[in-house]
Amino acid sequence: MSTRYSVLRMGFAMIAATQANRWLGPFAQGRGLILMLHHVRPRVQRDFAPNGILEVTPDFLDQALGILARSHDFVALDDIPGRLRESGKRPFVAVTFDDGYRDNAEFALPVLQRHRAPWTLFVTPGFADRSATLWWLELEEAIRRLDRLEIEEKGAEPLSFNLPARSAAEKAAAFDQLYWQLRGGTEERLRAVVADLAQRTGVDGAQMVDDLCLDWDGLRALAAEEGVSIGAHTMTHPMLAKHSLQMVRAEMHQSRATIARELGMDVRHFAYPVGDPGSAGPREFEAAAEAGFEIAVTTRPGHVFAEHIQHLRALPRVSLNGAFQSGAAVRALASGVPFLLWNRGRHLNVG
Repeated sequence: MSTRYSVLRMGFAMIAATQANRWLGPFAQGRGLILMLHHVRPRVQRDFAPNGILEVTPDFLDQALGILARSHDFVALDDIPGRLRESGKRPFVAVTFDDGYRDNAEFALPVLQRHRAPWTLFVTPGFADRSATLWWLELEEAIRRLDRLEIEEKGAEPLSFNLPARSAAEKAAAFDQLYWQLRGGTEERLRAVVADLAQRTGVDGAQMVDDLCLDWDGLRALAAEEGVSIGAHTMTHPMLAKHSLQMVRAEMHQSRATIARELGMDVRHFAYPVGDPGSAGPREFEAAAEAGFEIAVTTRPGHVFAEHIQHLRALPRVSLNGAFQSGAAVRALASGVPFLLWNRGRHLNVG
């Protein structure tokens, strides 16, 4: 586990030991929080799993929802504007999932139904119709198959890597270095480098999407379940802030229209892919409003406060992170205390 995650783990333990969630909670807690999840599936032990932060077990999801139900009301995204305008109610929790994975229907749905928790699945049509790629998973699988990571890219965005990748620790270090360097450049370079690595190592990206993601028939069946709503997550999962406004608008409008056509429902809500400040900012927030989305969520960490009523297309979320599957972590996140420092005491982070 990285140093950052070790520090966070110690922080959650310290909050629990000092009961800081009780005495700081009243200052830190917002009107509610929006949970962000991706995969829910049984644990598989893997020494090298850099994307493991994106998955939790069904048992942990059950535990987390049970803890939250004691102090929070489960609500749908549609209910959030009304809850922000009202004071004096218990804090709320809205549950969201990104991308559209098969395990959401197989493992998450029964847990959510047992807790009577409504939830929103943000769908990427390119995953449903098998035209988009899960590049971050392709990168992981490519490095898993390599003993050495060698890349030599020249041109406008030169890239040079020659790193050992024999052990799990070496693979993790290589992944981390390459991932963040690619994230700092253009998306065109990122996808080209990952595609080349996948081809060199025999990673079948199309098969990966087919194995992991719901198709349209699966999404229709899931959308018919009680408590499930469907939102949009762009057509191809790009980091929108790295692209032209024309492309941003096309990704938003086309994803909304495609989902509406395929599933026969109005699509009112949106999640920005990757969703950090480098992927979604004020330009994207305005575009989401222009596209007709009532609510749009980021991955910026934090609670939802009354002031967010003026920023419904820039809502923060709280990640149920696969690295912190404990009751102490859930109670700390629900208290809002970890976000006091992260957001420097600010309620809003919408710039």
